[in-house]
Amino acid sequence: MNAPAILAIIALIFAIVFFVIFLSFFSVWIRALAAGASVGLLDLVKMRLQRVPIGLIVDNRITTAKAGIPLSTDQLIAHYLAGGNVTQLAKALIQAKKANLALEFNQASAIDLATQQSGKSVFEAVMTSVNPRVINCPNQTQEGRTTIDGMAKDGIQLKVKARVTVRTHLERFVGGATEETIIARVGEGIVTSIGSAESYKEVLENPDMISKRCLEKGLDSGSAFEILSIDVADIDVGENIGAKLQAEQAEADKRVAQARAEVRRSTAVALEQEMKARTQEMRAKVVESEAEVPRALAEAFRSGKLGVMDYYRMQNIQSDTSMRSSIAGEGNQSKQS
Repeated sequence: MNAPAILAIIALIFAIVFFVIFLSFFSVWIRALAAGASVGLLDLVKMRLQRVPIGLIVDNRITTAKAGIPLSTDQLIAHYLAGGNVTQLAKALIQAKKANLALEFNQASAIDLATQQSGKSVFEAVMTSVNPRVINCPNQTQEGRTTIDGMAKDGIQLKVKARVTVRTHLERFVGGATEETIIARVGEGIVTSIGSAESYKEVLENPDMISKRCLEKGLDSGSAFEILSIDVADIDVGENIGAKLQAEQAEADKRVAQARAEVRRSTAVALEQEMKARTQEMRAKVVESEAEVPRALAEAFRSGKLGVMDYYRMQNIQSDTSMRSSIAGEGNQSKQS
C-alpha cells in the first residue's frame, strides 16, 4: 500500500471521529450558538473528558448571556470543579444585576463556596440583600430559650422578645460574622439596655429605648449583615430578683452571725470550765494550807513558843467569833423575813 492511500485512510479515520464527536455535541453546540452564547467544540470535548455536565454549563451560560452577563465557559467549569453550585451562581448574578447590586463573578463565586457548608446559597444571600429578612431574637430552634432576660437597677427582671431586620452585606459576606453572632450581640445589647435603666417601669414606658441603644452600638460591625431595625415584639415582667438576692444575703448573714455567736459561746464555756478548774485548784491549795496548821501548833508546843493557856485563849476567841457570826447570820435572816 502506497503512502497516499495510508494518508487517505488516516484522514478518513479523523473525519469519522470528528463527525461522531460533532454529532454527539451538535444539539448542544447549535443550541448555544442560536442563543448567542456559542461554545467551541473543543470546550465541549474538554468538559466531557473532565466529567463536567455539559448541559448544566451550557444552560447556565445561555441563561446569563440572555441576561446580559458575559461569563466564559472556563469560569463556569472552574466554579463547578471547585465544588460550587453553578445554577445558584447564575441566578444570583442575574438577580443582582436586576437589583443594581455590584456583584462580580469572583465575589459571587467566593460567596457561593463559603455558603456550601451552611446549607445556604449565594442566591439566598443576594435575595436577603434585596428583600431584608427578619431574625427572631432569641432563636428558639437553636438556643431553646423563649426570651432574653435582663434586670433593671431596682432588681425587677424583664423578659424580652425582639425581631431583628437584617440585609446581607455582600462586601463583608466572606469572612464576616454569621447570623448567630448577630443574635448574640443583640441579646447582649438588650440585657445592657435593661440593666442601665433605673427602674423596670422606665423600660415598660419606653421599650424603644432598647432599640435605640442597640442600634447606637453598631452591633453589625464586622458581620455579613447590616441591621436595619431592632423591634421589641414582647416584654413581660419577671421575678423580683433584687428582693430574692437580698433575702438570700440576709439568710447568709444570719448564718454567719449564728456561727460567730456559737464560736463566742464555745469560748465562754471553755473559759468557764477553765475558771472552775482554777477554783478547784485554789481550794486544794487552801485545804493543803489548813492541813499545815496542826503541824505548826504541835511544833510551837514542842519549841515552847506556845503555851497551854495561850492555846485555850485562842480557842475561846475562835468560839466567840463563831458565835457572833452565827448570831449575825440569824439576825440578817429575820430582817429578810
